[in-house]
Amino acid sequence: MILPGATLGILGGGQLGRMFVLAARTMGYAVVVLDPEEGCPAAQFADRHIQAHYTDQAALDALARTCVAITTEFENVPASTLDYLAQRCPVRPAASALAIAQDRIREKTFLQMNGFATAAFAAIEHSAALTAAVQQVALPALLKTSRAGYDGKGQRWVRNLAEAEKAFDDLGCKPCVLETGIDIQAEISVLLARSVDGRVAVYPLSENIHREGILDISIVPARVSAEIASRATEVATRIAALMDYCGVLAVEFFITKDGSLVVNEIAPRPHNSGHYTLDACRTSQFEQQVRCLCGLPPGDASLLSPAVMVNLLGDLWRGEQAQAWAQVLQQARAKLHLYGKREARAGRKMGHYTYLGESVEEALSQALAIQAALTRAASPLADAEAKLMPRPSITDKPPGI
Repeated sequence: MILPGATLGILGGGQLGRMFVLAARTMGYAVVVLDPEEGCPAAQFADRHIQAHYTDQAALDALARTCVAITTEFENVPASTLDYLAQRCPVRPAASALAIAQDRIREKTFLQMNGFATAAFAAIEHSAALTAAVQQVALPALLKTSRAGYDGKGQRWVRNLAEAEKAFDDLGCKPCVLETGIDIQAEISVLLARSVDGRVAVYPLSENIHREGILDISIVPARVSAEIASRATEVATRIAALMDYCGVLAVEFFITKDGSLVVNEIAPRPHNSGHYTLDACRTSQFEQQVRCLCGLPPGDASLLSPAVMVNLLGDLWRGEQAQAWAQVLQQARAKLHLYGKREARAGRKMGHYTYLGESVEEALSQALAIQAALTRAASPLADAEAKLMPRPSITDKPPGI
């Protein structure tokens, strides 16, 4: 076991790194962050910030000399970097797990080979493979870059070969996967923590609503049957075991119209849909990340209150933003989290809030009311626009993929 007083390292200084740092320091650990961005969110609370790229060998050596164990904020750190660091100190999760999750071709192949249901897909390494892929995968389909895509980036819908060729070119002619579209009734995620010795703590399922490819709202507990919740939990736990995973893991699922479960993606880290755990659970996902990294057993993942988490994107940053936060803070059961990012951009995650309710229905109603007030504060035209283009009901079925 690695106990408080030790120094931990994290690769990545965004909001996930920031919340890891806060959890670790609260527990009594020191933290060193390695991230190329000056003034990154995690660096604002870390004991030390090494400003360097993730492949900078001198910086990695400095990190390894200082830290007794190292983790990562996101899956796009090169697996070779984790392998290099693992020669010097424990690295959790392991490079082998990140290598699977950071490449969609490898991830979907891993899932398929181990008998987990996924959308039908074809791997496309070069343009010559497009014709066969379009013949193999039912259209319309989603063309996704194999690496580095997130929040709807690096993706294009295609309905025929000509559109697939153009999309492949627009995406930089990089390796991609072509996934058939799925008619779904809901999207859910399973979040779990798995220790070095294989002990697992599973959080209640989150029901996730996306807008334009970016997570908008997470509802906990998810409004699904106990049977679906049990199946999803069992699949996620098996995936973690097969990867010999240590750390916090999220597995995203689609629920199809016939009630089938399809694995969408694996995230080898704390997850946006798990931010509600900061306020609504006995142990947050970030404390779990610290505990797993340090060889400790997972904490209790019990839900203390139904909760709805709402992302705050850069689109809301207009004029005097401080006044807008009164819409959240005047609510006694709302919890505001801002990430300390210097620049607000459309679609960029700048923070979130969580509403804790007596019931899922109450939490959802109040969270949506706050979201509507924030939207009005951000744009005086919002009310007029809403009358012309009504916001879809949260109970509407989300679109396929």
